[in-house]
Amino acid sequence: MNLSNWRTYFVTQASLSDDRTTLDIVRAAVDGGVDAVQLREKETSARSRYELGLELRELTAEAGVDLLVNDRVDIARAIDADGVHVGQSDLSVGVARDLLGSDAIVGCSASTVAEAREADADGADYLGVGAVYGTSSKDIDADKDGVGPERIAAIADAVSIPIVGIGGITADNARPVVEAGAAGVAVISAITAAPDPAAATESLTAAVETPKAIDTGGQGE
Repeated sequence: MNLSNWRTYFVTQASLSDDRTTLDIVRAAVDGGVDAVQLREKETSARSRYELGLELRELTAEAGVDLLVNDRVDIARAIDADGVHVGQSDLSVGVARDLLGSDAIVGCSASTVAEAREADADGADYLGVGAVYGTSSKDIDADKDGVGPERIAAIADAVSIPIVGIGGITADNARPVVEAGAAGVAVISAITAAPDPAAATESLTAAVETPKAIDTGGQGE
């Protein structure tokens, strides 16, 4: 489990996918080389998320892509996901770890250095930091919206675990996020709402890989 190799992390949201299903979008993202998928779908029932999760588990397992579930540790266990992603108001990282076991991936959202340090100390495997450029996918406090690559850099200096930047990120603005210290970028609409989700995933991955290649003298990860 080397999460520092994550480049593009896709978070699902069916409400942005027009007439396409979430499974269709994830399949395209997998074809485009996505590294991790987070089942979110907060607007649907637990049963719907479970049933969709079973389909996503089969798809991602075959492709070797990590599958996380947003918030719901019970659904993560039920579909044998690779792990769970929790927010500041969800179960703690420690509780999620106790329920899922030591082999599970447990990620945590953080917008401040203090939140990031606490999650790191609690045993989180990675952080989702943002909203970097602002977000329309959920209501968050103004001081946590549009924190910029500067906050990525501050948190990267404060913790020892990989960071994934999230919030308003596209292929055009992903590079500064990675240059600031993020391992990769997490997106919702940049893939879900794209006319060609596979091509959008490829573009995001290329945007992340460019500064990484420069940082390693062209040798890659």
